[in-house]
Amino acid sequence: MAKTKGSDYKAENIQVLEGLEAVRKRPAMYIGDTGQRGLHHLINEVVDNSIDEALAGYCDRMEVIINEDGSMTIKDNGRGIPVDEHPKIKLPAVEVVLTKLHAGGKFDKNTYKVSGGLHGVGVSCVNALSSHFYAEVHRDGEIYVMEFEYGKTVQPLKVKGKTDKTGTIITFSPDETIFTQTTEFKYDIIADRMRELAFLNPEITILLRDEREEEVLEQEFHFEGGVKDFVQYLDESREPMMKEPILITGEVDMVPVELAIQYNSSYSKNVHSYVNNINTREGGTHISGFRRALTRSLKKYAKDNNLLKSNIKVSGDDFREGMTAVLSVKVPEPQFEGQTKTKLGNSEVQSAVEVIVYEKMNEYLERNPKEAKKILEKVILAAEAREAARKARKLIQRKSAMSGGGLPGKLADCSIKDPEHSEIYLVEGDSAGGSAKMGRNRSFQAILPLRGKILNVEKAKINRILENNEIQAMITALGAGVGHAEEDFELEKLRYHKIIVMTDADVDGSHIRTLLLTFFYRYMYPLIENGHIYIATPPLYRISYTGGNIEYAWDDDTRDKKVKELRKSRTKFDVSRYKGLGEMNPEQLWETTMDPETRTLQRVTVDNAASADKLFSTLMGGDVEPRREFIERNAKYATLDI
Repeated sequence: MAKTKGSDYKAENIQVLEGLEAVRKRPAMYIGDTGQRGLHHLINEVVDNSIDEALAGYCDRMEVIINEDGSMTIKDNGRGIPVDEHPKIKLPAVEVVLTKLHAGGKFDKNTYKVSGGLHGVGVSCVNALSSHFYAEVHRDGEIYVMEFEYGKTVQPLKVKGKTDKTGTIITFSPDETIFTQTTEFKYDIIADRMRELAFLNPEITILLRDEREEEVLEQEFHFEGGVKDFVQYLDESREPMMKEPILITGEVDMVPVELAIQYNSSYSKNVHSYVNNINTREGGTHISGFRRALTRSLKKYAKDNNLLKSNIKVSGDDFREGMTAVLSVKVPEPQFEGQTKTKLGNSEVQSAVEVIVYEKMNEYLERNPKEAKKILEKVILAAEAREAARKARKLIQRKSAMSGGGLPGKLADCSIKDPEHSEIYLVEGDSAGGSAKMGRNRSFQAILPLRGKILNVEKAKINRILENNEIQAMITALGAGVGHAEEDFELEKLRYHKIIVMTDADVDGSHIRTLLLTFFYRYMYPLIENGHIYIATPPLYRISYTGGNIEYAWDDDTRDKKVKELRKSRTKFDVSRYKGLGEMNPEQLWETTMDPETRTLQRVTVDNAASADKLFSTLMGGDVEPRREFIERNAKYATLDI
């Protein structure tokens, strides 16, 4: 019989990965990816342990330090990881926790009633993916230390000295062979998460320090008001309709619920939800309970006090327009589902949230008739604007039908109709649009030129937004609808899976890009959530030198490096700064910015929805003071184009 392919497949071919080898072999399975997001996830895994100690009532202070050498240190004053011998494994408990997957106190509900880290793989994964990992435990009057390299023990547990404190100190350096893109921690990303955790856990104080620069950066986060303070922080650049947020707290069936609500003068709804400190971006049963209770209580109050007009049909969405809310629940056994495992599935949580919110909301409305009336007046305006928006949508559809193929006249569409392999460039100005149309690959690249600056949607009602010609053109071209409500947007009808914003590399271009991103964030959020929005990065400089050679530079450093090289070789050269996309001919635009083989695209993602919400409201909202403060605070990172 002939030897078939694969007949050598025997038991010896089966790989058994011991301990943390599996994590090093497939890191993305455990931390999501090995890029910037995965790198910062390492910090969260260690920090979560300290937060769990705080939730259990044993820790009230934590320090998160980016050390001078780029490593991270996380200290807390909790109980300290146990150091006695594990009865089954016969190793110190701290070594078990740091080297064995699915080992930890999170599975024992007597130790931790609720926990953010659910799988017991957290801190051991950090150890596996670090070139150096140092653990120091203060417990029982002793200081215990252990050291690891690439997940393997290099210094067994030993006593280093005496102490009268308790707590755990973890220091780790990410492994450069795993995190090949970058091992540089970003202060702002860490600060956003630490601020968020301090809002959600008012019992803890978090100090964040960056020691890498000569001038040490340091912030301390502590918010006694918890979610109430969180809402006020998010609404800093919006005009509130009430003196202070509505605060609702309660507990049903061992599910504590904390909710803060504030209505403001904006037209967007911003509801941020958390389960055991995990941001549930996809919502879930706790959000369903909140929505039902809010709608029921406001409808009841409006009916009892004859505040709704009989000719206006109000939807659940209208009750949430111009609202900022933070909902935080603690669940002993959370079940997550959805695409990114950030959607809560526990049915009992819905009824717990609904009962608490309905009861407390009724009490608030009865005690505060003035605020209640203001809220209902805003709801009526939202319902009227929604009805006007519905008519505007119909008008867009009618216009599209009358114009022939149903697509905007200035759209240069691509020939293939498969959305997965199609992309559309939203281009600033007719001049650049003309170059892009000539330079593109017509089979899969569509071009939609946008004239001038689109409407700032942060300060406009939905019906006015839909009257804007440029916005109408985008909605029609993309084909998936527009709006806050889930039924207003149909992702499956999206005509292009890559939507690329291409603007000039100057102040006006940045402004147009921000206006577009604000529109997508507020009214087409599923596009960002599902990774369909990209930013093109055209070069800033064109460097031509002897022999007809041309090179491009995307930043000042690259330009300076090339200029230095050319001066050294005594080559004649010329450096020109592109003021706009329109200065590039079609071939240059294709080569630098549109050719999939050579271009650089930045995908727009939202790692922290609350921070993104705050950023857009600060930059695009009506309040000037927070915007001025933001610009002053970030001036050193800005590039001024004069």
